[in-house]
Amino acid sequence: MQIGIVSDTHGQVEFTRAAIRMLESFEVEQVIHCGDIGSNAIVDLFAPWPTHYVVGNVDFDHAGLQAAIKTAGQTFHGMFGQLSLGERKIAFLHGHDEARLAATINSGAYDLVCHGHTHQATNYLVGQTRVLNPGALYRASRHTIAIVDLPSLEISIVPV
Repeated sequence: MQIGIVSDTHGQVEFTRAAIRMLESFEVEQVIHCGDIGSNAIVDLFAPWPTHYVVGNVDFDHAGLQAAIKTAGQTFHGMFGQLSLGERKIAFLHGHDEARLAATINSGAYDLVCHGHTHQATNYLVGQTRVLNPGALYRASRHTIAIVDLPSLEISIVPV
């Protein structure tokens, strides 16, 4: 099973459309959005997949985003999400609350912790926990997303 991880779309529809085409090419089964969605228009672009969203520090209209996500048949997780997919426990949050991000990573409770916020792609291990930032689709020198193979946790950072 492959899933797509995206973050920091900031309402940028054209950049997000490019990411959508890349996700389609990898035939992902689900998508996780790590926050800073930026506008309800972004939600509609992820209609082909079950998509899980958390909000970021520039997502000011939580109620409006939650309503758009619900209307689209997707899942709104608020500030923190967790899933079990492909035999793996996954946590996702935006990452602007650095203490919560560190506590989640260091808890050892998750196989994979996904976050955004820094607009820089990273992929590293802390103990047995894989930490992934897919990069950003706005305000980044290179726009990137991540593809995660489950259950192997093989990760590809993909330029868009």
